[in-house]
Parts: sequence; C-alpha cells; structure tokens
Amino acid sequence: MIVKPQALDKINVDANFFLFYGKNEGLKSECIKKILKIGKKQNVFKYDEKQIQEEKENFFENVLSNSLFENEKTIIINHSSDKIHDVVRELIDRNIKNIKILINSGVLEKKSKLRSLFEKNKDLICIPTYTDTDETLIRIAKQFFQKHNISISQININLIVSKCNGDRLNLKNEIEKILIFSKKKKKISTEEILKLINLTENHSFFELIDNCLANNINKTINILSENNFSNEDCIIILRTFLMKAKKILKLSIEYEKNNNINETIDSAKPPIFWKDKEIVKKQLLKWKPKKVRNLIFLINDIELQIKKNYNSAIYIITNFILEQTSSKFNN
Repeated sequence: MIVKPQALDKINVDANFFLFYGKNEGLKSECIKKILKIGKKQNVFKYDEKQIQEEKENFFENVLSNSLFENEKTIIINHSSDKIHDVVRELIDRNIKNIKILINSGVLEKKSKLRSLFEKNKDLICIPTYTDTDETLIRIAKQFFQKHNISISQININLIVSKCNGDRLNLKNEIEKILIFSKKKKKISTEEILKLINLTENHSFFELIDNCLANNINKTINILSENNFSNEDCIIILRTFLMKAKKILKLSIEYEKNNNINETIDSAKPPIFWKDKEIVKKQLLKWKPKKVRNLIFLINDIELQIKKNYNSAIYIITNFILEQTSSKFNN
C-alpha cells in the first residue's frame, strides 16, 4: 500500500513492514524517525543488505529470537534493493509479531520486485520519498528561522534552497550552520550566507569575484577551471558580483575624496576583515567610481543576457569574468 510521507501519522500502528525508497535521504530519515516514535519502546537493530546476504541464517535467528523481557524489535535494513526481496518475502510469510521491519532503499524503478511487493499488499506500507520541491524546502526553512527568531530575507532563503538539490537533509545541514552562526547575531546578511553555505566545491564565489576585481588573472582562471559551476550558479555569481561592486563603489567614492587608501579601508563600515584588506586595496587602485558604475550597469545587462540564453549561461559568465579580470588598471 502506497502512503505519502505526510500521511504517516495516520497509518495503522500495528503494521510490521515498511519500505522507504527514493533519492530524498532527508525525507527518508524523517519518516524512519516518525515510525520509531510510534507504539511501545523498541530495541533497534541495523543491518546492511550485503551483510544479510552473507549471513542470512544469523540474521533470521536474531530477528526471530524473542525474550519475555525484551522490548519490541525494530529492524532497519539499509542500502536495500531487489536482492533483498526473497528475504523480505520469507519474513512476511512467517507472520511475525512485535517486530517492525524498515527497509531503506535508494531509487526503485516501477518494475522493481521489492517495490511491487509493497505497493500491491494492503498490509505493507510503501513510502516513496521523491525530491522536495523548492516550495517545500522554502517552507521548511522559513519555519526553522521563525522558530529560532533569526531574521533572514526571502532572497537569502531562496539562495540557500537553490543549493540543496531538492533534499531536506542538505537543507538541514545548511540551516543548522546558520543557526550556530546566528548565536552571535540575529540578522544574517547575504555575504555571510554565501560564506556559510560554501556555494562551490573548492572556492567560494567571493574568492572568485575578489580575485577578478583585483586583477589576479591566474588565480581567477584557476578558480574557474577547478569548479563545476552550473547554470543556476551563474545568476548567484552575478548577484554576488553586484553586491561586491556596490561596496567597492562606496569605498572608491570615499577614496576619491580623501586620497588616503589606508584610511578609507580602516574606516569602512562594516569593517573589512584584516585578511581581506590587501585585496581590497588592489581593487580600489583599479576601480574608480565611474568605472564601477559602468560595471554595475554591465552586470545587470549580463543577467538579462543569461536569462534570455540560459543554456549559454556558463559561457556568458566566464567570458564576462575574464574580461573584467584582464581589463587595465585605472591611471
């Protein structure tokens, strides 16, 4: 019998067999925790499909052995596939009592024997865990931040969700990092979000943009070549670029007034991290106000180009970054 994850609270508490399948590890984990809370206190035993195949007799002996003083048993079988079908079939045929069998599988196609067994039998619970929609993840994130009194904009929530690949486990990991950081402050900026969730595998987007704006050509090329940016990343890179450009504009206007680069950097608000001061100095030497304003206009134009030619987004953003990196310093 197929049961949607959100309907788990309404299932028959006496059910013994549960199959969870799909890519959404976070949702599967939540569902299994819900089952473990149902009914009496339980002793939980975890097995792997391969382990059961290699030690089938020991597995059956452990599962079926009972003691008068033992709590109800729950058996979790991880990394399961159709290879475990016959074992599950045998357990069902033995009409076991006071034991719950939770089978945790990855993707199971429609022709899967294990999936078909659970879907067609009204006494077996089959729970598909498909990829979460962005709307679902946004709702989960909003509820989490509201619960912990963290002030975060809708744009930043969208940013976080865009990197979770439709899995609430990924989302949980990211928002818990933000929760730890928020103990020092309750309002989180976009820059802080980008640094916290580490949007690329090897380098942050800020590192890419900082080196581009500082004219560090080799470093910029290395970052571009070492990261597998997606089309979705390109819009985030541009918006990060825009945010950085606006900061540089503010600093460059101040530098033009006082003609003292160290004073400009030291008096910046919010303060510039000490380790970032040298690269910001290089950026201010390159980017005068007029040039930064032109850059901001160009960033907006590039975003429109990407939205019109989405399949070419990586090509467009790469060319744009390389052009800005190789542009000559101001005199």
